[in-house]
Amino acid sequence: MYEVWLGLNIFYEIALSLWPALAVLLLVWLGTVLWKRKDLKHVNARALLAVAVLGTSVATIALPSMSRSSLSDMGYWVDWAMLLATAAGLGVAAAVLIWPLLARAPDKT
Repeated sequence: MYEVWLGLNIFYEIALSLWPALAVLLLVWLGTVLWKRKDLKHVNARALLAVAVLGTSVATIALPSMSRSSLSDMGYWVDWAMLLATAAGLGVAAAVLIWPLLARAPDKT
């Protein structure tokens, strides 16, 4: 259980050091959602899934180096579980961020 808590603390500390950029990102995302609010239902689900999978894949490779570690240092199942859960969360976050940009107006034919 200690390893899970340690992983969450590392994730929190990384986010804490980036909070100004995260705040700006949130404001831009909210502005985009408000701008495209009528078109949000019309998103290609496959494209959204592709963004989530790509984000998860990139995060799986990039996250260990952000904590000055590497994939070879991960010898315990809890390490892998934390990495994959965090990467999946970041993949979903990437899909949520891209979601308004993938929205398009429905065809009026």
